[in-house]
Amino acid sequence: MNRDLRHDLYTAAAAALLVAVAAVVGTVIQDRHGTLRVNWPPLLANWDPHVGPGTPAALAVAVAVIAYGPSLAARLPWRALLLGVWVTGMAWTWSLALIDGWHRGIAVQLTTPHEYLRVIDRFQDIPATLRDFTAHILLETPDNWPAHIAGHPPGATLTFVFLDRIGLGGGGWAGAFVITTGTTAAVAVLIAVRLLTDEKLARRAAPFLVLAPAAVWVGTSADGYFAAVVAWAVAFLALAVTGHRPAWTGLASGLLFGWTMYLSYGLSLFVVIAAAVLLLGTHRVRPLPCLLAGFLVAPVVFTAIGFDWWEAYRLLVTRYYQGAGGVRPYGYWVWANLACTVVVVGLATVAGLRRAGGALVRRDDGTSGSRWSRLVRGDGPPAPRLSVLVCAALLALLVADLSGMSKAETERIWLPFAMWLLPACAFLSGVRGWLAAQAVAALLVNHLLLTGW
Repeated sequence: MNRDLRHDLYTAAAAALLVAVAAVVGTVIQDRHGTLRVNWPPLLANWDPHVGPGTPAALAVAVAVIAYGPSLAARLPWRALLLGVWVTGMAWTWSLALIDGWHRGIAVQLTTPHEYLRVIDRFQDIPATLRDFTAHILLETPDNWPAHIAGHPPGATLTFVFLDRIGLGGGGWAGAFVITTGTTAAVAVLIAVRLLTDEKLARRAAPFLVLAPAAVWVGTSADGYFAAVVAWAVAFLALAVTGHRPAWTGLASGLLFGWTMYLSYGLSLFVVIAAAVLLLGTHRVRPLPCLLAGFLVAPVVFTAIGFDWWEAYRLLVTRYYQGAGGVRPYGYWVWANLACTVVVVGLATVAGLRRAGGALVRRDDGTSGSRWSRLVRGDGPPAPRLSVLVCAALLALLVADLSGMSKAETERIWLPFAMWLLPACAFLSGVRGWLAAQAVAALLVNHLLLTGW
């Protein structure tokens, strides 16, 4: 066993220990005080060993990707690879969701009392509802919004209102929508990685983007859809800063970034990842006017209608501490959230992040300074460039963690950030073994637990 692999295994073991400690300590806290508000800490889940109609398909997809994924990723034409990643990712996500059956696994996920579909009928007059939106955020207000509606800007709910308006109403269509859109996030990430680093690293990352444990929550929560929107915003920005029709791709990126601000308040932290993309680009200035113009569209429209983003966020903070946010202990969740992230991204990603950190600080051309100067110029070797990208995602995630506005349920809330940690797996050796570890983690979660999302 070589030294790097041994250190990878040590890192993975430490991450697994973090999850175990979070589970044990969390169980004790929950049993004694009931303040965690989760039944299987650190995840929002219940212990419920089961199999379902998706079990054979999930096993088949896992075996196929482990056996053939790395070789196919290395030799398929690029466009065929992107299509294959999306199709296989959908197969993996659908099969995991169907382990719980169609009704419990998909059709009712977005129809529970806290979810978006419960308020569709309150958006008959969309402009009037948006003007009145902030009046129903606090718990003491009349007809206060359910948790997810109050906890997000109205763009999240409007997505499902629009689906309903075009005849795709109900939980089944909503579930199919989040799976179909959410699984495109992997394609967007690969496009950005190829543009900002090189194609070899993107191809090495591809099987890990397919077989990620994150698929457990992509298939059951609207945050999978959020992850896709912001992933495509980053991908279009990568196209713009690498000279691919920068005006149009910059505009598209701006439009999507603006829309993400009205899907989730926390996605504003993607400014960190956007800054990393700009750092790694060679055409940084030309796309900026179009990027800014596109970004302003959603804020201008929502503000003109009468929705005040800043006031809504201020009220949300109050609502958060009126509810579970005021009960859940920060001292536990500030590190247990990271244990949740380990489950979502898998041990392979944790080991890959260790290697990414090494690639970022390792000297080249004799000094560390030369590496950074080349990065600032928009060139340099691919490995540290990929490290910048994944470390930016990790930094954004850590800021979200320290903010105290993400206490529990981060297995779904942080999906948009988790997708950008997965490419770190491109640094790993012993690829099939790590892929097997990823698949086993996802299969165990979905067969042993009934997840809350």
